[in-house]
Amino acid sequence: MLRVLRQNLRKCTSFTFSVAFVSPRAIALLKQELAEFSGTGRIITSDYLGFNSPDAFSELLNLSRPNKFFRASIDVRLHHRSDFHPKGYVFHHSDNVTAILGSSNLTENALVKNHEWNLKVSAAHRSDLAGQLHELLSSEVQNSDVLTAEWIEQYREVYQSPRMDLRMGSRRGLRRPAAPSADGAEDEPTSLPVDEDLPLLKTVVPNSMQQAALAAIHTMRLDGKDKALVISATGTGKTILSALDVRHVNPQRMLFVVHREQILDRAIQEFQLVLGAHAADFGKLAARSRNLHTKYVFATVQTLSQPEVMKELAPDAFDYILVDEVHRAGAESYRRILDHFKPKFLLGVTATPERSDGINIYEIFDFNVPYEIRLNHALEEDMLSPFHYYGIADVEFSNGTAPAEPHCLARLTSDDRVSHVLEAIALYGQAGVAPRGLIFCSRKDEAARLSEQLNQRSLRGRPLRTVALTGEDPVARREEQVVRLERGELDYILTVDIFNEGVDIPSINQVIMLRQTQSAIVFVQQLGRGLRKHPDKEYVVVIDFIGNYANNYLIPIALFGDESLNKESLRQNLIAAEESGVLPGLSSVRFDRISQERVLQSIVDTTLDKLQNIKAAFEALKNRLGGNPQLMDFYRFESVDPVLLATRDDNYPALVYRLTKTSSGITPAQNCLLALLSYEVLPAKRLHETVLLRELLTTGQLTIAEMASIFTRHGIAADLAHVRSAVRSLTMDFNTDSERSKYLAAVKWLDDETVGLTPELDDNYSSSQFFSASVDDVLDTAYALISDRYADGDPFMVGKQYSRKDASRLLCWQKNVMSTIYGYKVDRPTMSCPIFVTYHKSEGVTASIDYGDELLDHSTMRWFTRSRRRLTSGEVVPIVDNNVALHVFIKKDDNDGADFFYLGRARSQDAIEATMPNDPKLSVVQMDLKFESPVLPEIYDYFKRPITSE
Repeated sequence: MLRVLRQNLRKCTSFTFSVAFVSPRAIALLKQELAEFSGTGRIITSDYLGFNSPDAFSELLNLSRPNKFFRASIDVRLHHRSDFHPKGYVFHHSDNVTAILGSSNLTENALVKNHEWNLKVSAAHRSDLAGQLHELLSSEVQNSDVLTAEWIEQYREVYQSPRMDLRMGSRRGLRRPAAPSADGAEDEPTSLPVDEDLPLLKTVVPNSMQQAALAAIHTMRLDGKDKALVISATGTGKTILSALDVRHVNPQRMLFVVHREQILDRAIQEFQLVLGAHAADFGKLAARSRNLHTKYVFATVQTLSQPEVMKELAPDAFDYILVDEVHRAGAESYRRILDHFKPKFLLGVTATPERSDGINIYEIFDFNVPYEIRLNHALEEDMLSPFHYYGIADVEFSNGTAPAEPHCLARLTSDDRVSHVLEAIALYGQAGVAPRGLIFCSRKDEAARLSEQLNQRSLRGRPLRTVALTGEDPVARREEQVVRLERGELDYILTVDIFNEGVDIPSINQVIMLRQTQSAIVFVQQLGRGLRKHPDKEYVVVIDFIGNYANNYLIPIALFGDESLNKESLRQNLIAAEESGVLPGLSSVRFDRISQERVLQSIVDTTLDKLQNIKAAFEALKNRLGGNPQLMDFYRFESVDPVLLATRDDNYPALVYRLTKTSSGITPAQNCLLALLSYEVLPAKRLHETVLLRELLTTGQLTIAEMASIFTRHGIAADLAHVRSAVRSLTMDFNTDSERSKYLAAVKWLDDETVGLTPELDDNYSSSQFFSASVDDVLDTAYALISDRYADGDPFMVGKQYSRKDASRLLCWQKNVMSTIYGYKVDRPTMSCPIFVTYHKSEGVTASIDYGDELLDHSTMRWFTRSRRRLTSGEVVPIVDNNVALHVFIKKDDNDGADFFYLGRARSQDAIEATMPNDPKLSVVQMDLKFESPVLPEIYDYFKRPITSE
């Protein structure tokens, strides 16, 4: 439903939403489309059952106030009737009116999550249906009033949030006097069923993540491990988790170590809640507190590491030690503590174990990681507050430039930029909620000056209250300002990096980024400041002001946790998440047109797979595992794309040698065999080669019938064409001469019906443990990766990306003819024809290849054959007559690399002879390709959505 609303908002000239229930988060999901909408709109709602919160009405009222970012004219109205309960969306287009009527209110669950029924109908403007809709909407306008700020304030005074009272069993909210129904009974709101015997919560119960983590830690202890490292995203309850484990172990004495006293105070409160122990059992060891001998000691590392303090505590003084924010444990002060104490169990917790100083945190804990939950998985588990991220183009000055860090302070803090920032906040921030925000700046002087500037401005009629904090401010002042922010005495704290970690401000509802992204880790840390849940917070707004920076590609890496170093993966994640509407946990990612183009261009311009990035990922995983990682480890830990690693050099062992300068002793023959597996099996995008080779390594030889039976058992195509195609990949009969020069064949025909391993593979696999392990690693990774990404391919998966070589293989062609496919190729033995379209041609392209290919709608593409072709041309006839299976692939431009998005199968229609658009002397055949199924909406939008600087 969200997608349909977004699509219609992009196309219509006016709209009316007539909906009883509206939520702020639903408006947040549509805000970018509304910001880009240039027509007239109307939203009619009510206060029926007190469902709509004052904040929802404030968000609606904000839509009626155009500004720099919001040019639409939207009339927001409140219906007179107390039982106003419609759910309708009407869009006026140039040639018709479209209505969507059904069960979906304007709430986030109704748009993206709930099971709803909605009917979409379209009619010509002068039709009877259009007339009826016009009368209905006119009546609603006549029976409604314009929403005002005064009404909202009156509503706020009497409003109670609808919620379930577990004792009373009723849903409470704003209630008008009950009106008699037709039978004289009062029309009461429906109460949800409640178990009256539901007991009151008497103890802290672990959430799903904590239950799994506690079980994993317990299992590790049963295995004799005395150290463990838990990796858990900010806001997922690390402190409660550790307290629950302490409650389970029930140690004689426990030591809790962290780097800041503020964290210490909160931890003591949470441990008291979980353990239910007396206050006298808890002692603090910090600057002004010296409680060394309580049962539970909570210490700052600065105080505990002092030699005179350490002397007072024996090495076995504590049988359980917990180190919070343990990624700091490489520092000398931490090392002194960990070297001194000898607990029965040591637990470390952190959100970000990765370090840039060479210290291996995993090694400190003997590489024991019982549990890990990163940001994207925590969102999936609903453990964090949802966020709505808006990527907004930073201000552009009169000379066409945007602010950047090298620029002078005057430009970073100019009136134009301050106004630009405030107008964006006014639109994208929560209109009905007082801001409690962090603004991350690029420079200390910028933060100070912007704070001064903001304190002279107002937001929605209220004077702004901000303060700048940097690392130069004393800790006491920082803590004081944080308390003021939490109390609502401040609106924003402006800072550079001091709040990236170690600060717990659950009430934060805005995170504003006024600096370019230099690190995906820092981005996630700063985003995480707002993700902790809080009773007064429904969601977090993240506004990222994006300049024309080279590092913009780091934004989708951070947002989606995509560490693959694969441009296609990064681009596809960005397209799918931004266009489909929501991320896990009902969060969303939206970019305005300029910032989206900047991010996509940054992906094009950067070299993601440069050796420096690969080495950093390799070292990170090596630290995690305590030794060189295998290809399968990169897949298992969602790190760099294994295909990229295996094809960076001849094979993965060759890459490892390049990274570590440690020879594996691999022979030239083994190197060529591994090259074949790395380039022809791992990236095959089907399981046939992997399954066949696995079986041959066990049995030695197989007949055609046996191969077909094995393929059937694995649930993959088992016809003779696929059997012979898989064999051709392993005998190298499929490959070009250039490819064959780099490989050694893995399989050979023993007779007309039987294949077996080549002596080279058979002998080396039997005699070399390293080689056999490397072969198994490639095959295991291939099976897992292909099953995960391409299991439903028949032979292609709609929306996935394929090269010309992939098409040759997956269509079971005799040879890899990628160099001669050009735009399309008819293969008569398989009666198939892949069509490859580059949507935007490069500037200066010759007239003979400057085709006018275009997606006309979700089901049709206008397509041109090669020039100098006619309807009677040999290669054109089977396409026009639909005697070959047409498979259509598309990429945006040549910068997108060798891979194309697969749009689906199509049939040709309406073929005519024409001339090339830029050269009327060149003949060409024009036709429409009609897809069997509509093009995926996110792919269609990616190619059709205009991206301009207007």
